[in-house]
Amino acid sequence: MKKIEEYVRNIPDFPEKGIIFRDVTTVLQDAQGLKLAIDSMIDLLKDVDFDVVAGTESRGFIFGVPIAYTLGKPFVPIRKKGKLPCETVSAKYDLEYGSAEIEMHRDSIQTGQKVVLIDDLIATGGTIEACAQLIEELGGKVAKIVFLMELAGLKGREKLTKYDVSSVITYDGK
Repeated sequence: MKKIEEYVRNIPDFPEKGIIFRDVTTVLQDAQGLKLAIDSMIDLLKDVDFDVVAGTESRGFIFGVPIAYTLGKPFVPIRKKGKLPCETVSAKYDLEYGSAEIEMHRDSIQTGQKVVLIDDLIATGGTIEACAQLIEELGGKVAKIVFLMELAGLKGREKLTKYDVSSVITYDGK
């Protein structure tokens, strides 16, 4: 049986020289790789008490929905600004080159709900930190944050020290 790392395609010098791009599409394109990724993320939740799964656009949806389905939990999408039709709350965050904004429906999290956040990758941590802030603004509690991959060299975990964070795969570099 292959390890999840064996399904990830490594592309050297992308998007710039010296960077190794960790491509998750090869995990998604292989039925066994996808199953192993989902199952591995679910394993990180086995002792967590939570009510809701939330995922970031778009790969957080890819992994979050099957996790929610398997565990019998609702799924809440966290989207890029302007994509949700009802009343929203939003948070801005910094990117490597600029900034972005995410939104959630105002009624998507109820006061006191315990939420698991799912995404494919933690790099600098800005996106998921903004997601956690939105959940808390709505009265929810972040029970755990789960990533498939972590680029430890970018120190994104440092922004998330008040949360329980786990990654299936951790790469030392950027």
